[in-house]
Amino acid sequence: MSTKVIINRLATGVPGLDEVLGGGLPEFSFNLIAGPPGCGKTTLAHQMMFALATPQRPAIYFTVLGEPPLKMLRYQQQFRFFDSEFINRSVHFINLSDETLAGDLNQVLARIVAEVEALNPALVFVDSFRSVVLSSRTEGSTHNNLQQFVQQLGMLMTSWQATTFLIGEYFTETDPNPVCTVADGIIWLRQSMQRNSMVRKMEITKMRGQPTLSGLHTFRINTAGIEVFAPANAIAQAQTDTAPEPVSSRLLMGVPRLDDMLGGGLPRGYSLLVAGPSGSGKSILAAAFLAEGARCGEKGVIAAFEQHPNRSRNRELVDLIDGDHVSVVYTGASDLSIDEIVLLLLTEVRRLNASRVVIDSLTGFELGLAPTFRDDFRESLLRFVTAMTSSGTTVLMTSELEDRYTDLRFSPYGTAFLTDAIIVQRYIEVDSRLRRVMAVVKVRGSAHSDQLREFTIDNQGIHIGEMCPDQEGLLGGRPTRKVVSNPTSAASANDDS
Repeated sequence: MSTKVIINRLATGVPGLDEVLGGGLPEFSFNLIAGPPGCGKTTLAHQMMFALATPQRPAIYFTVLGEPPLKMLRYQQQFRFFDSEFINRSVHFINLSDETLAGDLNQVLARIVAEVEALNPALVFVDSFRSVVLSSRTEGSTHNNLQQFVQQLGMLMTSWQATTFLIGEYFTETDPNPVCTVADGIIWLRQSMQRNSMVRKMEITKMRGQPTLSGLHTFRINTAGIEVFAPANAIAQAQTDTAPEPVSSRLLMGVPRLDDMLGGGLPRGYSLLVAGPSGSGKSILAAAFLAEGARCGEKGVIAAFEQHPNRSRNRELVDLIDGDHVSVVYTGASDLSIDEIVLLLLTEVRRLNASRVVIDSLTGFELGLAPTFRDDFRESLLRFVTAMTSSGTTVLMTSELEDRYTDLRFSPYGTAFLTDAIIVQRYIEVDSRLRRVMAVVKVRGSAHSDQLREFTIDNQGIHIGEMCPDQEGLLGGRPTRKVVSNPTSAASANDDS
């Protein structure tokens, strides 16, 4: 019986990439990093190199871009992963410009082989191998040179006891790239511009020997380097696999009488949608939910997409944030993705061990997404809610509604079915005054009140009052007083007859 070969997986040092790769980068694999100019290929390669290289296991980075390594390093050292102490100790740069300009691809290949044999590196990078071919002076045989050079280089790199990378400038997967045949892994980077939004995505089109996360994964380039955002549904599955058994308890909302309307509070681990028109008190209710959590010794996280909570007039919420009882996820970026928001929230949930999460509001959330993600907002929101509740947190989301009075809607996205509970707020007109009413529409798997109650808002928060038994047609916005017949008069009329 043959012994199964164990493939060691290397941690890439790129946040989120190991999860997308299915556990890391296979050691001794031969990989292609491809994509159009400016998508982050060189940055990705450098970030992995600085994370993996050591003096005992050094890296060689061959540059054939027609520019000296010093120029490349001038820009790469702007990222936090760059460490100048690594240069010529753990990381060695070799410039192949002279061999490339000579036009002899055999000479280029021979120089690469000689440097690898001399240093015996654990990591080898060639950036950009396509530039080698395009610079060849052999007329009429560019494609043949590409085939021959890449196949020879690819076969050599697969035979070395090193993890190797070719960085190639390709615009589509249909470009001629025979290296794909011999490559063990292919990481394809993309970038697109829609309106004023730049979105970068990554796809693992091939990775031998391990299951990767399929589909396109958004990533961002910032001062730390590249950060990849694993899909929310994958995070949800991981959370489900490791989450403890749910506790059958209920959370208090921080608003007197509301817990009774919910049937004893909001069940832990539920998602709650609070829907209502502008100014109806949705954010105040959300702040009360977080404040009640702090009083019960529970931490909270709020994702704000309209106004930073520190600028809120709700002094209690500001104090909770200052006291680190509540963490804020706030970004002014206009090209967000659902996966990025999930990662930001889960990071804060883990840091604080938070049990309550507020999204204020879904309307601002959608506007904060890059335009390319808005068409799939409904499906993405499903993955988002699943990922958050799978982590064991209880989620409250607010949603802005236009109060039309002609229909009863709970979400402009048709996503009410995604949530476990719904509270609706409405305006009504009574005696030429604007008044507010509230009702619990849904609490999945639990009995709850069906009463429509009036409520008021003052400096102390929300106060839920009584029902309006003498009014009817409240949901129409302009209720009328009920007509109550006089039993005595009716009886007298019957006697006269």
